[in-house]
Amino acid sequence: MKKKIIRILIVMMTAALLLTGCGQTTATNTSTAASGNSDFDAIIKEAKGTTVNFYGWGGDELRNKWLDTVVAPDLKKKYDITLNRVPMDIDQILSKLSGEKQAGTAKGSIDMIWINGENFYSAKENGFLYGPFTQKLPNFQKYIDANAKENNYDFGYPIEGYEAPYGKAQMVMINDSAVAPETPKNTAELLEFAKKYKGKVTYPALPDFTGSAFVRNIICDIVGYEQFAAMPADKETVKQAIMPAITYLKELNPYLWKEGKTFPATSGQVDNMFADGELVLDMSYEPYSITTQIANGKYPATAKTFLFDKGTIGNTNYIAIAQNSPNKSGAMVAVNEILSAEMQASQFSELKALPVVDNTKLSDSEKKLFDSVDTGKGTIAQKDLLAKRIPEMPAKLVPIIEQIWQEEVVGK
Repeated sequence: MKKKIIRILIVMMTAALLLTGCGQTTATNTSTAASGNSDFDAIIKEAKGTTVNFYGWGGDELRNKWLDTVVAPDLKKKYDITLNRVPMDIDQILSKLSGEKQAGTAKGSIDMIWINGENFYSAKENGFLYGPFTQKLPNFQKYIDANAKENNYDFGYPIEGYEAPYGKAQMVMINDSAVAPETPKNTAELLEFAKKYKGKVTYPALPDFTGSAFVRNIICDIVGYEQFAAMPADKETVKQAIMPAITYLKELNPYLWKEGKTFPATSGQVDNMFADGELVLDMSYEPYSITTQIANGKYPATAKTFLFDKGTIGNTNYIAIAQNSPNKSGAMVAVNEILSAEMQASQFSELKALPVVDNTKLSDSEKKLFDSVDTGKGTIAQKDLLAKRIPEMPAKLVPIIEQIWQEEVVGK
């Protein structure tokens, strides 16, 4: 009888322990899940009624309008956050951050920063940025492919959660099919194109962003891009690697506008020269910018974009948060909202900026938001663009390439 009672007691104790264990596991899981939500809920609560200062280049009027009339009202309505857009060139932004750091300013004037490439490299290396923060954002978890190379490296430099993707871009070239119907598929054909339309082809002087990207694309077409991924930032090493492309660019010079003795200062100037018929070739790092140019009558309806067969350079632009931001909570809420499917679809529709969301993570209704976007005349389908997308070079190599171009190509 005693043995039977003992067996019963053992069974009851075991059951009790199992039930207790299950209860603890459930409580822990519930607590963990709630913690993730409550953490961001707390950030939202802290951000309510605040102002977020968003610093970035102000030369894109369409983007300015989208931020002011779509993003800002959305943040105000949903979270009672005021978005204050501050137009400023990135070099001035970095200078401001540097000055505040040197002065020991704990609460600066900048919250969010539109940034990428060598500027992100410089800002992160100098400790100007807050992070990591992307893992705190629910929409980063929900919509972004955290394993994608472009969400881990910006121009080959580790992101490590210090900036969130904003929009994608990719280099395209533009011709007027009614005037110069040829679409060069490589650098050899581009040289023949320039010879045929002598004096009517050029590109922006480096370090203009588009001009620099165009030269890097020439380099990739001639010598590839793989070797640059782990290349040290040594001028002689870089020069030796890109010399075949430098030789090509010098060979191209005699057939360019002003025979390559000088180059237009900005991409905007090249755009205007193309629009006026002074040039037969244009280029853009915004693959769908042609849609707007045709719609507003600046470019003819016969203008079209094209790519090299080996592909063109693509990159992602990002939003970072200043290390001394006085409103990190508000900035994180704003970035999280911009990463939503609705905002990314709106940006794609209004600005024709390639979205950063992972299509496989979208619901059917969300996919329809993107599929319904008309990219307009003269454009290349998104899937065809991405199929010929090659990576950017490491940020540390870009200024070296620009310096070599200045020394070896201009007027040569």
